[in-house]
Amino acid sequence: MTSADLIDGKAFAAKVRSDVADRVAAYREQFGSVPGLAVVLVGADPASEIYVRNKGKMTREAGMESFEHKLPADTTEEDLLALVEDLNRDARVHGILVQLPLPKHISEQKVIATIDPAKDVDGFHVVNAGLLATGGDGMVPCTPLGCLMMLKDRLGDLSGRKALVIGRSNIVGKPMAQLLLKESCTVTIAHSRTKDLAAECRQADIIVAAVGVPELVRGDWIKPGAVIIDVGMNRLPKDDGKMRLAGDVNFAEVAEVASAITPVPGGVGPMTIACLLANTITAAERQATAD
Repeated sequence: MTSADLIDGKAFAAKVRSDVADRVAAYREQFGSVPGLAVVLVGADPASEIYVRNKGKMTREAGMESFEHKLPADTTEEDLLALVEDLNRDARVHGILVQLPLPKHISEQKVIATIDPAKDVDGFHVVNAGLLATGGDGMVPCTPLGCLMMLKDRLGDLSGRKALVIGRSNIVGKPMAQLLLKESCTVTIAHSRTKDLAAECRQADIIVAAVGVPELVRGDWIKPGAVIIDVGMNRLPKDDGKMRLAGDVNFAEVAEVASAITPVPGGVGPMTIACLLANTITAAERQATAD
């Protein structure tokens, strides 16, 4: 029996996309053009292809232009970097996203570093990471941004709350901790070397689990009334041989103790694309007013 409120990422993402569409309409009215998002996919990973297709569809639904570049898996690093440079110079493109992971012969860091920081809607460029770390206004990675939106919607002012981020990746863990610090939370980052993770969890008012270990966080680790954001997306076998999606949190146990929790699927996932669209219109607005 679930006692925690479900934080519905699908419904929240729909609101974000509606807000983006309103901002795009206002942008078009003011500047006489529409924002453009370029997505680059190298290779034919089926999951990435579906993801890219969804991004294109939602970009167009929000009233923006979608530029999709699908390159073969044997594309050279040189050719990919040249494409990114072309997109940097293209005035119709306000956001650039290169779908990760890339084939092994291409350096992800080199590709990310080549993207114009103003068009880096993934928020991965070192300039944007530095701006986030020092309290500036850079582009913020989409998944942590979505997590923060849901937390603020649920809790209002986050100031003074104890927040635990489980995971220290550049994509989620580190930027999530920076965003929570910016909201004046007391932030702890836990990871694979943390001595007593359960004890850290029991002190937290907010837990963001983004470590990639299925159902790691257990019900008896949770402070009663805590709010749980589960970023994990793991595939586990079922008895019938099929697969099921599971988060980094043992949902059935944790939902008994927490006040609110994101489900998997249907929690953080839908927010990631919605925040990509939000970042694209933000990038377009900033570029239009930069001169």
